[in-house]
Amino acid sequence: MFDESKKILIRATNWIGDAVMTVPAVQAIRKSYPEAHISLLAKPWVSEIFQENPDIDETILYEESHDSIIGKFRLASKLRKEKFDKAILLQNAFDAALIARLAGIPERIAYKRDGRGFLLTDAIPVNEEVQAQHQVYYYLDLLKSIGLQAGDPQPYIFLSDDERQWARDFLRPHFAEENSPLIGINPGATYGSAKRWPAERFAAVISSIIKELKGRVVVFGSEKETDIAEEILNNLGTPDPKLLSQILNMSGKTSLRELAAMIAECDVFVTNDSGPMHMAAALHVPVAAIFGSTDWKATGPFGEGHKIITKNVPCSPCMKRECPEEHLKCMTEIGADEVFDAVKEIFPANKAVFLDKDGTLIEDKNYLNSFDDLVILKGVKTALQKLKNTGYKLIGVTNQSGIARGIVDETFVLESNSLLQDKLAIDDFFFCPHHPDEKCPCRKPEPVMILNARLRYRISLRQSYVIGDKESDVILAKKSGATGILLSSTPLFENTSASYIAKNMSEAVDWILERDK
Repeated sequence: MFDESKKILIRATNWIGDAVMTVPAVQAIRKSYPEAHISLLAKPWVSEIFQENPDIDETILYEESHDSIIGKFRLASKLRKEKFDKAILLQNAFDAALIARLAGIPERIAYKRDGRGFLLTDAIPVNEEVQAQHQVYYYLDLLKSIGLQAGDPQPYIFLSDDERQWARDFLRPHFAEENSPLIGINPGATYGSAKRWPAERFAAVISSIIKELKGRVVVFGSEKETDIAEEILNNLGTPDPKLLSQILNMSGKTSLRELAAMIAECDVFVTNDSGPMHMAAALHVPVAAIFGSTDWKATGPFGEGHKIITKNVPCSPCMKRECPEEHLKCMTEIGADEVFDAVKEIFPANKAVFLDKDGTLIEDKNYLNSFDDLVILKGVKTALQKLKNTGYKLIGVTNQSGIARGIVDETFVLESNSLLQDKLAIDDFFFCPHHPDEKCPCRKPEPVMILNARLRYRISLRQSYVIGDKESDVILAKKSGATGILLSSTPLFENTSASYIAKNMSEAVDWILERDK
């Protein structure tokens, strides 16, 4: 760490999508200042993005009452009492710098724009190279400019177990078949009509999803977008009641956290360029994103496994709220078949078994760091071959905190994973190298490793399993929506949320194959 700041204020952006794209920057700040008290100053509707985020110690709300001149002085006075050492302003507005200055925060860091440079102690120039990147890097580059190290650029929204369970419990009674694919539809866009694909084409895509993919559909939207959802449903005409029974209209009926929890349950999310689009990508849900007036290279869904649908129209991207040419060709030239084809490209078509490493595939040597000590457990190879023969992908998922502790060499982890892939026909390995104290989103039982595998290999988590010898593996399964199997050679006396307890890998695989009959 390059200084001893003890109290840091981060000013959040005011738009949902922008806030999501700042999450990696917030994580990088925490990593650079692990002992600091970090507060987030945010508008109420944005603050929920950071709820459950372990990198934030406190959220201070920028209320509507703070919009007036008197309100700004009142807020600044409140912040002054907190005695912050540093303010990092991720929001671009003049207002952010003014309040930080009025609050007497000695170090004020932000991009030099909107005429606010004189209010900053570290005014970072905005060059063309910075602006040409995806916006996630725009925020990370601000931190690089002051000597902080940027980490993983992938945004992630933390959800509690209760929130995930709420979404599943809420969705279950609305559909006859709870294990069929769930597709989220987000037809709105707060920025303006130039970002909205026609309602009748969303209706056509919904019809194809239900008829051809046997999917369930949830239509999302804000309170101001309920009319768009109604228009879509009206464009379905008078279809078969069975088709309507596969559609749930949630437009205007969720809080932001409820929206996030329900999006996390989706197998694919079809959307315009919008805040919920960024939320879906941050929840590692495959996104089919429709772009017209905005630049997908700068604000598209971040990460792999997504599909952009756009047209090369000369006037696009114009970055306008309404079409200045009054034809909206950037949107109207995108057909329903093109969007449905995009959905099929990212649709989860494969099933997988996710496998813990130490104690599940190999003997647990407590921070294995030598091939001399690597011993594949008896019966594992034969059992896994049975899974491969029935079409399962095999994915290793392992916590390797020994790397962060300096006990295990990362090169050895990579090489030992590769060896196991060769010997056991495992398709891929994902590992978390971080220390538990970092509270990263990839360490089990957080589901990021599984979600990344889902995006890369088009895996249906509802048809997949997690096998491991620790309760964290079972919790991982529950978080991700897969089925958890706990390996235990001796009777258990504590509670477990495993769907099945197997004595060994062979027994676990036999149980899976029996269920598949």
